[in-house]
Amino acid sequence: MQTSALPDLAHTAAKPMHWLATAAAMAGVVALAGLLQPRTATATASEQRTTTQHGAPVPAPDPAGVDFPLQCGGAGTTVAKQAPGDLDGDGRPETVAVVHCAAGSGTPPGGIYVLTQASGAAPRVVATLVDPADKKAVSDFAVRDGVVSATLLGYSSLEVPRCCPDQEEQASWRWKGQAFVRSSGELARSV
Repeated sequence: MQTSALPDLAHTAAKPMHWLATAAAMAGVVALAGLLQPRTATATASEQRTTTQHGAPVPAPDPAGVDFPLQCGGAGTTVAKQAPGDLDGDGRPETVAVVHCAAGSGTPPGGIYVLTQASGAAPRVVATLVDPADKKAVSDFAVRDGVVSATLLGYSSLEVPRCCPDQEEQASWRWKGQAFVRSSGELARSV
């Protein structure tokens, strides 16, 4: 082995002092990052929730104990996604849940359900936005400013494998008067 004609570089023989200096610099960076946090978010009037008699916010309905109108043949249901929001403007939050049968594989069709809960009562389904009978899978689901939005995935024909939806549609729902009104984008591109 031939030795180098160049002198040893400082980083090739680090001493404990070098490690201490590096650790101190990293601690300073972490401390500075902790101080530079975003401002605290504040709720708009539409996001404010009513409170219980004890001053705590009214919780959104929990979908865990709800009997969803799905026919799963004993397989059970899975709440894939859920989001709270005051959809009807009454100051009490509803919960929107994306639910499908507990399938072991593939892309099971899902439903989007709106849950409400009266004081002291169990949560219950009050609206079905997407019926699993429509054979759509739900992705990119959100509830914002009283609007429910989702991407619905479907199939162009029976020959398309049930694992791999080949159509995509953007849809949104807003409460108007006494019902949810759907607006949707065009049945879009192949996925």
